[in-house]
Amino acid sequence: MAKQMHEIRDPLHGFVRLRTEEREILDSGPVQRLRHIHQLGTSMWIYPGATHRRFEHSLGVAELAGRVFDIITQRAKLTDRIRSQVPQIEDPTDMLYWRQVVRLAGLCHDLGHLPFSHAAEKELLPDGLTHEALSERIILEMKPEFDRMDPPIRARDVARIALGPGKLKVETAPFSMWESVLEEIITGDAFGVDRIDYLLRDSYHAGVAYGRFDQLRLLDTLRILEKPSSSPEAVPALTIGIEEGGLQVAEGMALARYYMYTQVYLHPVRRIYDLLLQEFLSAWLPGSRFPVERVDDFLKLTDNEVMAALRAASGDPNSPGHDAARRIMKREHFRVVYSRNPQDMRRSRDPARRIYDALCERYGRDRVRYSWYRAKEDPADFPVLMRDESVVGAMAASQVFSQLPLASVDYVYVVPELRDEAEAWLRRAKSGILGRKRGEVKGGAV
Repeated sequence: MAKQMHEIRDPLHGFVRLRTEEREILDSGPVQRLRHIHQLGTSMWIYPGATHRRFEHSLGVAELAGRVFDIITQRAKLTDRIRSQVPQIEDPTDMLYWRQVVRLAGLCHDLGHLPFSHAAEKELLPDGLTHEALSERIILEMKPEFDRMDPPIRARDVARIALGPGKLKVETAPFSMWESVLEEIITGDAFGVDRIDYLLRDSYHAGVAYGRFDQLRLLDTLRILEKPSSSPEAVPALTIGIEEGGLQVAEGMALARYYMYTQVYLHPVRRIYDLLLQEFLSAWLPGSRFPVERVDDFLKLTDNEVMAALRAASGDPNSPGHDAARRIMKREHFRVVYSRNPQDMRRSRDPARRIYDALCERYGRDRVRYSWYRAKEDPADFPVLMRDESVVGAMAASQVFSQLPLASVDYVYVVPELRDEAEAWLRRAKSGILGRKRGEVKGGAV
């Protein structure tokens, strides 16, 4: 008799186990393409071990999604009031179907990633299009593969749970209470398994300790809870929260994310490599955009094709994007001469922009670069089930969450041959640059 369950070793989660039908989805072209998309994009040029791919991350997310589904739907963890809002939990057939949907959503949630992941997404896609919207299109085109499963799985369910209501472009019908809880398993800002896996996996491969936390304790204390704002008389709004005993590990995960952003994802060299990659791709791609009209054309493009083009362009001065390619491949990237700090922020609301303008005036715009990032979200205020059975928001239960900083950076760079001169000039000129009104920052003044 043919084997029905298949094990794949994973350095974080032990074995990832797949049914034969799940393995057929794993072996499909769109999922296999993720073997050729680096999880951390250009970070491998700073952290040599960070060469892992979206493929193993997607396997990890699928595995964790199934584990979280099993934990939060245990009867002992649900009140009568919550069970009444999600009757699917009482139906074994429904539970088998939706458990499969959640695992497939985890496996397919990243199918629309561009080469080198997030490195050049915003600038090189048509306005309004994101990698999540591309993931939705690809999942919906995989309908024949999902239809062949037993029982058949609706592709729209996989897309909706994989991406959540804010990212969908086609399947935009309002989410049911049940769907809202399930999509949080994958995409949740507090405890989404996408986030849990990428923090652990990126930390492991980059060789840094910042991203580690006690994932087993975290998963075991997750619960479906009412949002703290729910009225006892109204229909409760449900979300994924945590028992009070898991609050410290939730704090640890939030801090891990903050430090992974500041130390790895927003590393100054990573930021300049992303800028240079954008410049190269803008020159190399036809029309300066990724091909997205047809899914088949989009799926043909991976890191492999871009890396081969980078290598070729770096050695040919006549190739489009030669200068950016040369700086990436020969590590002749721009060097940091200024990064924002609290002392300068007290003197000026935008010190990095002022210094960038001054350096451009002095050395020319083509020899200066500026990169900045602002965290877009506030820390998630998830519900916490206290030992006295009351439910409170994380902000009220935890001093750490109420004071957690947001990751924000500004870096100003110059070409390598100017670094020493520019740094010396900035030491003399910075006070005057930050003290002047905008428009008065002529570089030659000092």
